[in-house]
Amino acid sequence: MTSGEIFGQILLVLFLLVVVIFVLVVLFRSIRIIPQANAGVVERLGKYHKTLMPGLNILVPFIDRLRPLIDMREQVVSFPPQPVITEDNLVVSIDTVVFFQVTDARAATYEIANYLGAVEQLTTTTLRNVVGSLNLEEALTSRDNINGQLRVVLDETTGKWGVRVGRVELKAIDPPLSIQDSMEKQMRAERDRRAQILTAEGTKQAAILQAEGSRQASILEAEGEAQAAVLRANGEAQAIETVFGAIHAGDPDSKLLAYQYLQMLPKIAEGESNKLWIIPTELTEALKGITSGFMSGRGPDTTGATPFTPPTAPRA
Repeated sequence: MTSGEIFGQILLVLFLLVVVIFVLVVLFRSIRIIPQANAGVVERLGKYHKTLMPGLNILVPFIDRLRPLIDMREQVVSFPPQPVITEDNLVVSIDTVVFFQVTDARAATYEIANYLGAVEQLTTTTLRNVVGSLNLEEALTSRDNINGQLRVVLDETTGKWGVRVGRVELKAIDPPLSIQDSMEKQMRAERDRRAQILTAEGTKQAAILQAEGSRQASILEAEGEAQAAVLRANGEAQAIETVFGAIHAGDPDSKLLAYQYLQMLPKIAEGESNKLWIIPTELTEALKGITSGFMSGRGPDTTGATPFTPPTAPRA
């Protein structure tokens, strides 16, 4: 084999190698695999051509160009604290968190140069406008209202960029240190006031319950004494009725009857209630005779005494 033939074979091998490399490059540039939850924007000769969906896609080599992939998932971005002046001229530091999602890859690519930076700047500007119309107390207690206003403004503006803002949250609102000290003192004073009110309410309720218990005890004691007095009076009445019944059953004479009645007077007089006694005339005469008889040593004198008829005991 001559040197010319060898040189020709070398050229052939080089040509075949170049062809293989060219084919591999063409295949590499023609086949694109888009991952799930991503989208790719294709430009043909520098102009938007189409948007590639997840999966296997074929491009025209050297004519079509694939721009960087765009994440279509919902994203969470926490922006650094921003100083905001409230209506009462206080500077507060506010941290914000934005939840957004790219819904149109073409608009996010061509309608805005940097949609993430634009969302951040728009959030800061809108936050200053919203919080600037509120005083510090309203800003601290109206987070839901601020979040809603931010979301509406951001979603309306970013819609033409192919971005949907789903939620905006104020992560922290930090007032100046002097204001924080004043608020802490105010909260301590409020807690002390509530504690004093609760203590006073407890003391008041305890005094009311104690007074109510004393009143109930006095009422029950008085009722018990009244019932005891009634029972004692009933017993005494029954005893008197029994004695008079026994005397009548034995048919005693006037002397014995007066003597028995005289013995019953101390028992009848027992008790705490005041009594007014009405003694019949016959009993008085009989008692005079008995008393004079005992004073003279002759025994009871019943001469000229009117026979005594004992009164009938009242029925209970």
